[in-house]
Amino acid sequence: MTDSNTAARQAFLMLRIAFTVAPILFGLDKFANVLTDDWTRYLSTTFNDILPGSAATGMHIVGVVEIAAGLLVAVAPRIGSLVVAGWLAGIILNLLAIPGYYDVALRDLGLALGALALARLSAEHSER
Repeated sequence: MTDSNTAARQAFLMLRIAFTVAPILFGLDKFANVLTDDWTRYLSTTFNDILPGSAATGMHIVGVVEIAAGLLVAVAPRIGSLVVAGWLAGIILNLLAIPGYYDVALRDLGLALGALALARLSAEHSER
């Protein structure tokens, strides 16, 4: 393995771990509310109106999807990373509909780009 392949493999592993662990932890926290006292404040009324039930129920649905996405990255990073990138795109659209959350949307854009980088690295480095 060349040095560039070693570096790319290390980048792949770091991103795979991050995009497995982070969505699972954030998903679990939609039920525990440890990282924030109220996840529903991150849910725009536009998106809340299309989710069934209350905003809290909507965030529980979001949590389940995030956990599933993290698990998918763990077992199939090439597909899971694209799911995470798409999910983050949806989160960005949601956040852009809430005044005052543009900084969080920009952060999530960086995360989405990281997920897309994982998808590219997965083409070469994931177990087949």
